[in-house]
Amino acid sequence: MDRQQILDLYQWSDGTCFRHPAEGAQPTIHLKTIRPTAGGLQDVRACQTCVLELEIQHAATAAAESAPYSPGHVVRDLDE
Repeated sequence: MDRQQILDLYQWSDGTCFRHPAEGAQPTIHLKTIRPTAGGLQDVRACQTCVLELEIQHAATAAAESAPYSPGHVVRDLDE
């Protein structure tokens, strides 16, 4: 799959990437909601660049473990 095909597997909405907050609002996916020790809830969102990097890491991990890999499951994998 090419870059755009992988990105098309996700639902995007404007938000702030947890790794690139200085970039401001940009297309992101919701990765997880966390409860900071200071209280409240905080959504963790990732931009397209970060999602592609996470996909590369998942593919490498799957290959190292001789496990199957298919893109589009970064969020599900984080919750497992």
